[in-house]
Amino acid sequence: QVTAKTAFLFILPQYNVSVPTADGELVQYHYGLKDLVTILFYIFIAIILHAVVQEYALDKINRRLHLSKVKHSKFNESGQLVAFHLTSVIWCLYVVVTEGYISNPRSLWENYPHVYLPFQVKFFYLCQLAYWLHALPELYFQKVRKEEIPRQLRCIALYLVHIAGAYLLNLTRLGLILLLLQYLAEFFFHMARLVYFTDENNEKLFNVWAVVFVVTRLFTLTLYILVIGFGLPRVENQALDPERGNFFSFLFNNILFRMSVLLLVCLFQASVMWRFIHFQLRRWREYWNEQSSRKRATTGAKQQAKPLKRDSGYHENGVVKAENGTSPRTKKLKSP
Repeated sequence: QVTAKTAFLFILPQYNVSVPTADGELVQYHYGLKDLVTILFYIFIAIILHAVVQEYALDKINRRLHLSKVKHSKFNESGQLVAFHLTSVIWCLYVVVTEGYISNPRSLWENYPHVYLPFQVKFFYLCQLAYWLHALPELYFQKVRKEEIPRQLRCIALYLVHIAGAYLLNLTRLGLILLLLQYLAEFFFHMARLVYFTDENNEKLFNVWAVVFVVTRLFTLTLYILVIGFGLPRVENQALDPERGNFFSFLFNNILFRMSVLLLVCLFQASVMWRFIHFQLRRWREYWNEQSSRKRATTGAKQQAKPLKRDSGYHENGVVKAENGTSPRTKKLKSP
């Protein structure tokens, strides 16, 4: 029995409480230091799943494709993220639909702070933190190139800051919707990279990703404006109360602070869109350069394949004869 209690500490979320409702009591959860033990256990689970996907799926495909070292590394990265993002999108969509966060957008800010979480919401956040923490030792296990390490570290740090911030600041409902939008765009991007590595002439999925990316950015910006600009300032409890999980809703009563936050959000989204537009312009420029070089190559080949123009008459024993049988050369007149 003592062993079972210890095992539950690693496997199941802790800090469960019974919250009275109109239909009776509902078991919900809040966070604490014991969550670190649960996250540690699921870090090892994520490492094992990572190795399974690599061994039984990605390595077999790589042997058939015979990719270069650079493409091999990018293919493994995109393959792992496609599996993770697809699982996360399906899981996150199930959570937000069953909890009613999509059907009732007001629930994103109503009754803030959202200290008590349903089991599936807390478990989802713990697994997300475990996955992105497991990505740190995977940089060593996968022997990632030194040039790629800073980029991947920035990506891991951004995800950890956003997920942990939403979890600790009791903005889990807003965080779920934002993660759903982000993971959806990332799934199409890495799926397009996988298709491109298998067939470099197939870039249609990049166009699909471009549309999804722009739509998700617009939804993300709209959601920020809705929650920060209109939702949180109308919360009833506006007093600073860290014990109850209310950290900063009172700040949103100040219109200057609220506008400053919205301005920072807009600037960040604008920088993301600028990098996206720059990437698209560079890709289109490379595509048109490649098409023009192909056209020049085909026109040059056609010109070389044209038959040479022959002189009038016919050939006989390698000598050009005129049509009437006389030689085309001019005869020299004998001197009298």
